[in-house]
Amino acid sequence: MKMTPMIESLVLHFGEMGSRWGFNRTVGQMLALIVLSEDALNADQIREALNVSRGNVSMGLKELQSWRLIQLRHLPGDRKEYYAAAGSIWDMANTVFEERRKREIDPTLSLLRNNIMDDTNEAPPERYARERVTEIHDLLETITQWSAELQRLSPEKLNTLMRLGAGVSKVLDISEKFKRGSADKG
Repeated sequence: MKMTPMIESLVLHFGEMGSRWGFNRTVGQMLALIVLSEDALNADQIREALNVSRGNVSMGLKELQSWRLIQLRHLPGDRKEYYAAAGSIWDMANTVFEERRKREIDPTLSLLRNNIMDDTNEAPPERYARERVTEIHDLLETITQWSAELQRLSPEKLNTLMRLGAGVSKVLDISEKFKRGSADKG
């Protein structure tokens, strides 16, 4: 499979970004290639396009499947396995958020909860540390709940919300002024 210059540029960039997103360069390149390809690709096509070993492709496909970012497809009359993006860009973004929550946030919340509940040593340094841990826990819990609410929104509503940007802050400022004004009158 021969990539166009534009697709090659994007694939290379996704590879460089892969480590920042939680997987290696080759997996990032594979994801980009699959997402940017109109047709599902088999392992040989991926290997040829990226010039990597069969083993590297096999491991990368397994990793992308574990992230639930690609899906396996079979073509009639062909025994090879083909891979395509698992849904729309919005679907994949939601999946990445969900997987990162499971892999990063949930274990941290669990550790924080355990430390908050363990009050065996209440010496001043422990008391201060527990207060800080509680703050971190509450922040992560709020972010997790907020992101779960966002994930329930349709892509159209989420897109509208994101486009509001600073407008949301202005609405909150107006709401705060209104509440202060009501409190002053009461």
